[in-house]
Amino acid sequence: MNQQHELGKLGEAFALHFLKEQGFTILEQNWRFKKDEVDLIAQQEEYLVVVEVKTRSSAYFGEPFSAVTKKKQQFLIRAANAYIEQHHVDLECRFDIVSIVISADKKPEIEHIKDAFYPL
Repeated sequence: MNQQHELGKLGEAFALHFLKEQGFTILEQNWRFKKDEVDLIAQQEEYLVVVEVKTRSSAYFGEPFSAVTKKKQQFLIRAANAYIEQHHVDLECRFDIVSIVISADKKPEIEHIKDAFYPL
């Protein structure tokens, strides 16, 4: 496993723990629909929350959340629609980003962006 992949997995573990502490119920991890993947699918109160986790070792080249492009948003929306249909979900859907910077000492800086984008 390469360093970037390991960093991503570590970031997802931090995000999972963070969201659980915030009262989220985790429904799925790394849920796949065709070639699209959703890092985390959770429920918080009346919301189905589709979460993209972005992790970097520094913010030198920009904050991690800035890597969630319009194309990635389209993939997440398509996957969320499939999840809702397959699981007969009757909740309002929200798209969040958990942006994490993990420095050399492995201490994460976590930023949770609720309603990070909206389906068009």
